[in-house]
Amino acid sequence: MAGLNPNLLLAVPLAPLAGSAVAGLLGTKFLGNIVGRKTATAATILGVLVAFLISASTLMDVMATPGFVFNHTLYEWMTVAGMKLEVGFKIDALTAMMMCVVTFVSLMVHIYTIGYMAEDEGYNRFFSYISLFTFSMLMLVMSNNFLQLFFGWEAVGLVSYLLIGFWYTRPTAIFANMKAFLVNRVGDFGFILGIGLLLAFSGSMNYDEVFAKRELLATLVVPATGWPLLTAACICLFIGAMGKSAQFPLHVWLPDSMEGPTPISALIHAATMVTAGIFMVARMSPLFELSDTALSFVIVIGAITALFMGFLGIIQNDIKRVVAYSTLSQLGYMTVALGCSAYSIAVFHLMTHAFFKALLFLGAGSVIIGMHHDQDIRNMGGLRKYMPITWITSLLGSLALIGTPFLSGFYSKDSIIEATAATHIAGAGFAHFAVLAGVFVTAFYSFRMYFLVFHGEERFGKAHDDHGHGHDDHHDDEHHHGLAPGQKPHESPFVVWFPLVMLAIPSVIIGFLTIEPMLFGDYFKNVIFVGENHHAMHELKEEFHGPVAMAIHAFTSVPFFLALAGVVAAYYCYMVNPKVPEAFYKALKPIHTLLDNKYYMDKFNETVFAGGARLLGRGLWNVGDRGLIDGLIVNGSAKLVGWFASVVRVVQTGYIYHYAFVMILGVLGFLIYFLPFWHA
Repeated sequence: MAGLNPNLLLAVPLAPLAGSAVAGLLGTKFLGNIVGRKTATAATILGVLVAFLISASTLMDVMATPGFVFNHTLYEWMTVAGMKLEVGFKIDALTAMMMCVVTFVSLMVHIYTIGYMAEDEGYNRFFSYISLFTFSMLMLVMSNNFLQLFFGWEAVGLVSYLLIGFWYTRPTAIFANMKAFLVNRVGDFGFILGIGLLLAFSGSMNYDEVFAKRELLATLVVPATGWPLLTAACICLFIGAMGKSAQFPLHVWLPDSMEGPTPISALIHAATMVTAGIFMVARMSPLFELSDTALSFVIVIGAITALFMGFLGIIQNDIKRVVAYSTLSQLGYMTVALGCSAYSIAVFHLMTHAFFKALLFLGAGSVIIGMHHDQDIRNMGGLRKYMPITWITSLLGSLALIGTPFLSGFYSKDSIIEATAATHIAGAGFAHFAVLAGVFVTAFYSFRMYFLVFHGEERFGKAHDDHGHGHDDHHDDEHHHGLAPGQKPHESPFVVWFPLVMLAIPSVIIGFLTIEPMLFGDYFKNVIFVGENHHAMHELKEEFHGPVAMAIHAFTSVPFFLALAGVVAAYYCYMVNPKVPEAFYKALKPIHTLLDNKYYMDKFNETVFAGGARLLGRGLWNVGDRGLIDGLIVNGSAKLVGWFASVVRVVQTGYIYHYAFVMILGVLGFLIYFLPFWHA
């Protein structure tokens, strides 16, 4: 454990921060473009590479001693009434795994960005942002206290705002980043309430100190409400996770965030930011285990997200939005696992999903490059022979996503499905149905996109614009979208396809290699806690006979046939008989309209919350500002002074006898008022 020293660990978040400072301060107009693109690129990639190498070394050290926990305070900011506000690191198996995932995916995104953003004027600024995001995420996962956790939590939200609105001259990008920022503030309000409740009753913000008092906290109630304290605190914490990890109904920001460049879709919306909520709940497992009510709330929200967000992916025609709704659905799967008390499975799926979803996003970006920024899958087709590397890596990512036996996604998704069948938490029955149905839905929309993009008729390079061209990823609307007549797509440059290959490797093998130690071994010893009354993981362990046996058995299981049915249905509908989806569209037009409007959630939010805020604002303006402040206080006081002056002005005649008469009246009044005082 000699490698785990505070100074070395401090370099993990600070190296990307230094790279971000070089690119953002010295490489932009802020300080006069002192360094060029090559220096900015080298500084940011070197920073993330250093962070990844130290993270990998840390993971190896942690794995060498199962159950090892390194908890160290780096800096004590202040002490208030005995409560310490600190910056520190807690390094254990969960943290080390997250550090490696974040830094590896970030490194691949940095390399990919060299090719993807080559023509963009904001090249250095973009590198600065993604390195700053990496720093923020590392501070979040490495924290040993709620203060630092909240700092990282808000920092990733802030940088995501900058990244989603990277092309700030486009109104759609500005709307999307504002939407993401505001929706996350709703979740963050619940998050800070949960932290506040735990702080108020435990007197500490340090994880270990709060966990040590969990039995006491379980006996307390929230004053004046009678609510169990831990239930209220855990639900509030999970509301924060609902915003950050895009769970229903706080999911509405994530699809719109596709307005940002594709590299940040892979970084933020696949591997890191949206999984922060999953990581946080897993970290808080000692608290959640003492509240079945909170776990039930978690599992139901996750099930709704897993199934109903998957339905929305079926009708999407923008290649990035299909993958975005897939992310929403898979985050629902992770949340369901948390609700089953299968925290290790949730984190396992977080890890496998990070690789194949980042692969799918970057693969979509490669297709967008090849299609000259046309994102509509209806304008594609037959790209397999023009973009072979993008094709094979995207196929591997899609197969992992739908849970093909032996690939990484299979081991984590099937474990979640089995966990829902083994748990007895309220809502588990609905969750089991949702994740099973989600298997078919995921396979259908994934391979609908795959077949339309890589197989069938070549629908590009024609003089038509039947569907319109997606240009979410294009920063200069003066440029041509899509291939001109006669043009052919081409494979992306090395810096674009190399990260695809590197991400495809763990997408295939990481699940097979790690399922046994992560789920049924001692990897999460002293990290994740499961109560004796929750038996799902115990039952899964009894049924597990190795990754090979699990994969072979899967060929006779219901999830496999559901996934196969989804692939076959997509092939038949879009390769063999395209009239079938047209017939479904006509027969089920009301449902299509419902899905096309995203269950009218945006309209509901616009009408109820935004409309209500505007109505309240108008009311406060009319009654408070115009009526009370302007009308009564400002104008009213002026009118009162004017009236008094008009009365006094009556006696200002200029005649001495009038003034003498008023003086006599004044003296008389004075005598009458004080006469009782003199008699006394």
